[in-house]
Amino acid sequence: MTEAEQEKAPDLNALEQEGEIAADYVEGLLDIADIDGDIDMDVEGDRALVSVVGLKGTELVGPAGEVLEALQELTRLAVHRQMGERSRLMLDVAGYRERRRAELTKHGTEIANQVKDQGEPKALQPMTPFERKIVHDAVAAAGLRSESEGEEPHRYVVVLPA
Repeated sequence: MTEAEQEKAPDLNALEQEGEIAADYVEGLLDIADIDGDIDMDVEGDRALVSVVGLKGTELVGPAGEVLEALQELTRLAVHRQMGERSRLMLDVAGYRERRRAELTKHGTEIANQVKDQGEPKALQPMTPFERKIVHDAVAAAGLRSESEGEEPHRYVVVLPA
C-alpha cells in the first residue's frame, strides 16, 4: 500500500472505538427508556455501524425515520465528545435503514428510467443525506446524473437526463 493509500484508508481501530462508544451511549439510552434491544457493532467501509436489534416497536424510528435521525445525531455528538473528531457513524434501529435502502434503490432506478424515457429532469421529495446518497448511487448505476439542490432540511435530489 502506498503512503497516499494509507492516508485514505480508514483507521479500523478508531472506527471500532467509535462503535464501542456509540454502543455504550445507545445502550444507556435504552436502559433509561426501559426498552429491550440488543446492540450489534460493525465497520462498513469508512464508518462505524451500530444497530439496535430485537425491538418490538418502532418508537425509536419514528415517522419517516425522524427519531432515528435524531438519535444518530445525539450518538455522533457523544462519540465526538469522547474522541474529539467528527464521526460519520451510522445508527440503525430494527433494520429500518436496510429496508429504506432497498426502497430508495428501487425508487431511484424507477425515476432514472422515467427520466431516460421522457428526457426531462425530475425533482424528488426532500430527503436526508443518507437517503440522497442511496438515490444518487441508484441513478448513477442506471447511467444518469443527479444533483442535490435546496437547503437542509429541504434538500432534494434532481435526476438529470443523459
